[in-house]
Amino acid sequence: MERYEKAFLAACAVILVIFLGALAYGSVAMGVHLPSRGGLIYCGVGEKLRKVLSKTPPFDHPGVQEIAPGKYRAVVIAKTWTFAPNEIDLPVGAEVRFVATSVDVIHGFFIVGTRVNVMLVPGEISQFDYRFTKPGEYLLICQEYCGELHQTMAGKVVVK
Repeated sequence: MERYEKAFLAACAVILVIFLGALAYGSVAMGVHLPSRGGLIYCGVGEKLRKVLSKTPPFDHPGVQEIAPGKYRAVVIAKTWTFAPNEIDLPVGAEVRFVATSVDVIHGFFIVGTRVNVMLVPGEISQFDYRFTKPGEYLLICQEYCGELHQTMAGKVVVK
């Protein structure tokens, strides 16, 4: 019996080392990290938050702006079953800082084919950077269930 317990403990230790190695590889070698918290705009949810956002920079003008040569800022607002803007146009190789929030419920911000996968919480500003190195159309979807028409919430990132 003691021999089986030792074998089981050894197997658990090996699995733990493998998982920690995978975590270290993902965070260091692949550059996977948490988005930075850009701040709070908390004043309630729904219509009240929507009114505050319409007067709060940079959310008063959602969309893409070139902030320096080769550097862009994409301001995105997620709201019930849509993203504003619904299409984000960028040049190949540009560094993009996404600044995003939600106005009503928790939404997801997942760009298929990239490592961009962020949860958008109402009133919280999420900031994350990405560089698109390949041209194409990337599907932007909400991966957090947000209501009965959740499956229709999509947009796209066009990289030329």
